[in-house]
Amino acid sequence: MKLTAIAWIAAIINQQSAVGAAVSLGAQQKPPYFILTGDSTVAVNGGWGDGFLSFLKAPAEGINPAKSGATTVSFRRQGLWDKALQAVRDNAANAQPIVTMQFGHNDQKPAANISTEQFRNNLEVMSREAREAGAFPIIITSLTRRTFENGQVVQNLKEHSELAIQAAKAAGAMVLDLNMASTNYVNAIGEANAQYYNLAEGDRTHLNPKGEVVFGRLVIDLLLDQRKDLGCYFRPNPVLSEKLRKGEFATGDE
Repeated sequence: MKLTAIAWIAAIINQQSAVGAAVSLGAQQKPPYFILTGDSTVAVNGGWGDGFLSFLKAPAEGINPAKSGATTVSFRRQGLWDKALQAVRDNAANAQPIVTMQFGHNDQKPAANISTEQFRNNLEVMSREAREAGAFPIIITSLTRRTFENGQVVQNLKEHSELAIQAAKAAGAMVLDLNMASTNYVNAIGEANAQYYNLAEGDRTHLNPKGEVVFGRLVIDLLLDQRKDLGCYFRPNPVLSEKLRKGEFATGDE
C-alpha cells in the first residue's frame, strides 16, 4: 500500500515537472521570422505575402522576397534562393526562421520547360536545404486563379498543387493546401465577388491590396490550424477569419 502511494506521488511530481518544463519551453520559444518565397501571387504588389506580413505582431518579423515570374528554377538561378537561405542563417540565433515556398503558376507554363518531375524534385530539394540552413520549411500549394467556367473555378493548377503536396511529404515538410482552400472560397463567393480582388481589370490571377489582406489571412488561418503555437504572433481578425471559414464574401476592410 505504501509503495502504491509513493508511486502515485512520484507520478504526480513527474507530471508537474513535465508541465513546468513545457511552460518553460513555451516561455523561451523564439519568435518566428518568416521568409516568403514564390512567384507573383506571393510577391509585393499582387500577391498575398504582404497581406500575410501585415498581421504579424512584434517581436515576430518577416520578409517577402517572392518575385514576379519566378519558377523553382529561376528563383535559384537569379540568386534569390541563396539570399533566402542567408536570411535564415542571419536570423537563426534570435528567431525561429520559417521558409514558405509557393511556386507553380509559372513552372506549369510551356515556356518554362520544367517537367512535372523536375518541379516536384525542386521543391523537395528546397525544403531540405531550408531545413539544413536552420529553418522550418512549409510548402504552400498555388493560390487559385479566379477564372470561371459554368459557374465554377477552372482548376488549372490542380496538378502542380498535387505535386507540391507530394514534394512536402517526401521532404517531411509542412504543407498548406492554399489551392484547395482558395478554390473553395472563391467558388463559395461566386464569380462576381471574386473579381473584386483583381489587381487590374480582367486580371484574375493577381491581387489588389484588399485581396492581399483577405488571402494573406487565409494563409495565416491554414498555418495556425497546424501551428497553434504561432497564434500569439499574429493580430487576430475574427470577423475576417469567420467569413473565410463560412465562405462569405470579405472586402478586406473587416
